[in-house]
Amino acid sequence: MAFLELKNVSKSYRSNGTVTPVLRDINLSIEQGEFVAIVGYSGSGKTTLISLIGGLIRPDTGAVTLDGVQITGPSPDSGIVFQNYSLLPWLTTYENVYLAVDQVFRDWSPAQKQAQAEKYIATVNLTPARDKRPAELSGGMRQRVSVARALSTQPRILLLDEPLSALDALTRATLQDEIARIWDQEKRTVVLITNDVDEGILLADRIIPLTHGPDATLGPAVPVDLPRPRERKAINHDPRFKHTRHQIMDFLLGAGVQNRKTVTRKLHLPDIEPEDLSYGRPSPLSQIRRGPLRSKEFKKESVEIDI
Repeated sequence: MAFLELKNVSKSYRSNGTVTPVLRDINLSIEQGEFVAIVGYSGSGKTTLISLIGGLIRPDTGAVTLDGVQITGPSPDSGIVFQNYSLLPWLTTYENVYLAVDQVFRDWSPAQKQAQAEKYIATVNLTPARDKRPAELSGGMRQRVSVARALSTQPRILLLDEPLSALDALTRATLQDEIARIWDQEKRTVVLITNDVDEGILLADRIIPLTHGPDATLGPAVPVDLPRPRERKAINHDPRFKHTRHQIMDFLLGAGVQNRKTVTRKLHLPDIEPEDLSYGRPSPLSQIRRGPLRSKEFKKESVEIDI
């Protein structure tokens, strides 16, 4: 039996009497210690999938199990790192991490909790920023705090919901290396949700594409046959990297697109015409500047003058 398993999972949302299918027939098996990346377009249901695995929502049909036990709600077994950091702004780096430790390990002594919080702050290289609040941290540093908080509770599975998508390219590359290093140290089961195929190949053991929504489902899994540790410059020239990338992209741009639905809408655009800026220049006989006009605002008048 797989460590994490989803069997025939489907999920729809209901709003104002309308039912919108999001995911259908999701079947997924992940072994303990495996790093799996789910790759798909925005709006395909990736966050819904990670929420189902984390127990934040319940499936309409099917079941999600962790080590043979059905997931029915949030628990310390799952640590989630969200895209938007989700830090408490009035707490410092240490206090944000300590709060999570305090909630999960209630029977520990204060000294044990402090040591646990500081251990994982050091793991993400944030000890110098221990006493800073989120507003004093960069986006990359805030996401490191989120990773430290998730790891400090010692979850059995780590869920990463597009944690790097809001970061600039250089910071994103740095945190990708940090995630790879931490996974190598911790060897936790990781599910990464991303829309970056190269990121998935760099970090994961296996990549599974998700078709376009609505009614999205998982495509065939693609194993990443590249030795670790992976260095991005080196793997760019590896034929196995190119082959893996082509497999995933061919599915996303091929079979995935076939499931895409086209909606035709009639748009009523406003009648907007640029102003004639030259009209606003003052005349030689007057220094009064008139405002610019559009052609429809010009009026012709005939004036009779006695000479």
